[in-house]
Amino acid sequence: MRPNALGRTIAGLIAVAGLAAGSVATAGTGYAATATTARTAAAAQPASAAATQNFGLTTAEAKNVQEFLADYWGYTDSIDGQLGTNSWKAFQRCLARYWGYTGAIDGDPGTNTIKALQRLLADDYGYTGAIDGVAGAGTRAAFKRFAA
Repeated sequence: MRPNALGRTIAGLIAVAGLAAGSVATAGTGYAATATTARTAAAAQPASAAATQNFGLTTAEAKNVQEFLADYWGYTDSIDGQLGTNSWKAFQRCLARYWGYTGAIDGDPGTNTIKALQRLLADDYGYTGAIDGVAGAGTRAAFKRFAA
């Protein structure tokens, strides 16, 4: 049973118990609704974290990156041209091995991931900007060269 379904079941049981208890019914129902709303809001947050981040790559270019990640870095999801959490986890494994990434393998292309990517791009793909963790125009252009 999924955790969200289990939580809803428990909240429903609390509401039923509250109704059976009479005066506790209002508190039980109110609590169940609040708990369910809180869980729903919390469950919605990971979806936004799982959003894709292609840093200016076209779908075709991102597919090239995913094929590279599948060939060498354990990427097993679909080659769909959307660099999501699992694409970035695979990329972080590469960056950790060769480009100084020391953060968690969490699939979040944050500042430290971008810094390591910039080191890779500076070494082989013409990136000449600062290693600052900002995916600006220079980083994006070099990332396109990498993906070509």
